[in-house]
Amino acid sequence: MKKTSVEIVVPIYNEEKELESSVDKLYSFAQQNLLSYDWHITVADNASTDNSFSIAQKMVKQKPHLGCMHLDQKGRGRAVKKVWRKSIADILVYMDVDLSTDLKNLPSLVAALENNYDIAIGSRLLPKSKVLNRPLKREVLSRIYNVLIKIFFQVHFSDAQCGFKGITRKVVDDLLPFIVDDAWFFDSELLIVGEKVGFKIYEEPVRWVDNPGSTVRVLSTVSGDLAGLWRLFWDRPWCRYKNNK
Repeated sequence: MKKTSVEIVVPIYNEEKELESSVDKLYSFAQQNLLSYDWHITVADNASTDNSFSIAQKMVKQKPHLGCMHLDQKGRGRAVKKVWRKSIADILVYMDVDLSTDLKNLPSLVAALENNYDIAIGSRLLPKSKVLNRPLKREVLSRIYNVLIKIFFQVHFSDAQCGFKGITRKVVDDLLPFIVDDAWFFDSELLIVGEKVGFKIYEEPVRWVDNPGSTVRVLSTVSGDLAGLWRLFWDRPWCRYKNNK
């Protein structure tokens, strides 16, 4: 039988220090733990100004299941959407390059998408999740943000922001055209609109270790997220989705 195909996207921006080691770790894990899948990894460089893309190109020559793509504009959401749309895989995943989420959670994420779930996410906020070394400020902001999402949109998923998510081909074809954000709010928009239109979401309790060298800027990310929530509250793209069906 034909194997289910899986595309794993690793979006990067100026990650020359840890790119090679992280991709090596992910690649080795996939070789050992995704044997029943036809898997492929794509490094999606969104406008890096360091040597990240050159490093990715060098690695591609050495690894047959690895590809890379360069975008001229910044934006994690932009990079992820670009690769997901281009890919022909059955299941599409993305994860942060720092691999803060334990890779042991990856097979469960993929398996859920094979078994009637449309979207699968890692969650740091479930009872069985384990979060290590996360600064108190980020923990508090994350919990407040996710509570706001539940209050204003009446959705049920617990963690919108964990950089560890997957979707099916149907979601790429049907839902992704309605997802506007190209930056950090992309995750939240995908989940909010996805649940509102009826896609089934699986949540995997993950082991997550904070990366103190993360390039995420808290204040600018919070500002963008709040602006995104305001836009969704008034724009209600799930209504347009339902009207088109």
